[in-house]
Amino acid sequence: MPELPEVETFRLTFLHGTEEVPSLVGKRICRVSLLWEKTLETPSAEEFETRIKGQSILDLNRRGKYLLFNLTQDVLVIHLRMSGDLVVETHDDPIAKHHRLLIELDGGTRLAFNDTRKFGRVWLVRDSAPLLSHLGPEPLDEAFTSEVFCAMLHNLNRQIKPLLLDQHFIAGMGNIYTDEALFLAGTHPLTKSDSLSCDQAEKLWQAIHIVLTEGILRNGSSIDWVYRGGDFQNHFQVFRRTGEACYRCGTPIERIIVGNRSTHICPKCQPVPD
Repeated sequence: MPELPEVETFRLTFLHGTEEVPSLVGKRICRVSLLWEKTLETPSAEEFETRIKGQSILDLNRRGKYLLFNLTQDVLVIHLRMSGDLVVETHDDPIAKHHRLLIELDGGTRLAFNDTRKFGRVWLVRDSAPLLSHLGPEPLDEAFTSEVFCAMLHNLNRQIKPLLLDQHFIAGMGNIYTDEALFLAGTHPLTKSDSLSCDQAEKLWQAIHIVLTEGILRNGSSIDWVYRGGDFQNHFQVFRRTGEACYRCGTPIERIIVGNRSTHICPKCQPVPD
């Protein structure tokens, strides 16, 4: 948390702006304050401050769960990890307890990176491609077809849920949207990837598209103290609904552990594989 839909919501908000948040495109960076040094992976704090000052935000992209600010000369890459949050404030706003990095922009705007658990990381690089080279395909990319997905599944013999969470296999999926997609496809999370037929793989591929697209349309999921503004949590089918009736069949939702991760299923709609 945040996962692909939440990071994409940040991108769209900062790119286009909303009634509450101005677009950051075209804003010039006037000053930065690194409040917790380990937040910055590269370069050094001194070089970071020197290089980024005076650059402008030209565009915003996303790769998996990474948010990319395309600057005049560099790319500012942010990964929010477990508890990271990005807040647009004014220069005069008080500095919150868990702010780790402040980026002051012209026009009195400030972008604050808040991170309670200190797991989030920031990079300033000339080219983001080497940093992100380990990531698998984007699940909503046109090139990521059901045929490609089926072939990828059949090349491995792994439990399907841990595989979908593996960012080397597919970029951007997390616990929420994986549980929701597996339920929608009727696939048990312990199912081995190479045991799925191409028809089953296509059904799962479609389910991934549906839950991610709906998640983006609903501005992500707001389920903890960090991410705000999303609505998808009101439409969960299984995630964090332990003991509640399945909307499809009425069977109580169960919570199991798969790959050391809390996992939510309907035991009737997602039968255990043979």
